[in-house]
Amino acid sequence: MRFESVTPEVDELEHGPPEEVALENAFRKAAAAAEGARSPVLGVDTVVCADGRIYGKPADAEEARATLQALSGRAHMVIGGICLIEARRPQTAVARTSVEFRPLGDALLDWYVASNEWRERAGGYAIQGRGGALVRRIEGDYLNVVGLSVSTLLELAPWLLGARSA
Repeated sequence: MRFESVTPEVDELEHGPPEEVALENAFRKAAAAAEGARSPVLGVDTVVCADGRIYGKPADAEEARATLQALSGRAHMVIGGICLIEARRPQTAVARTSVEFRPLGDALLDWYVASNEWRERAGGYAIQGRGGALVRRIEGDYLNVVGLSVSTLLELAPWLLGARSA
């Protein structure tokens, strides 16, 4: 099966209940990409939150450092919103993963922020790269933190494994 990556222009929510924000943003992306599409369309969104506050994509190095300091030494949630549109019918699901950061000292923060890996990353880090050095432990789906919970996607679309299922 061939896939095409599309980045639709949509206004994303930045505030509200984290699960609702992730689901709505995933729906908006999928709906925008589905216009005129003949194949199934997948929209995803990742939200990082702690104590009900959403930590989005930092605008600059100063904001990246502040975000990482806020998450330092504590657990936060990574919420993945998934929207699959097939035959103009949307299906949605949410994946949740708890990520605990180690205490982040100045040297580690300086090293990570200087890497620029935080750019365009919810919560200001990429666990699959240098950001893995920030993490003490996770509970849940690692791929959700990377950006797409494959197991959650397969719950919506088991046919991706090759056998169509209702």
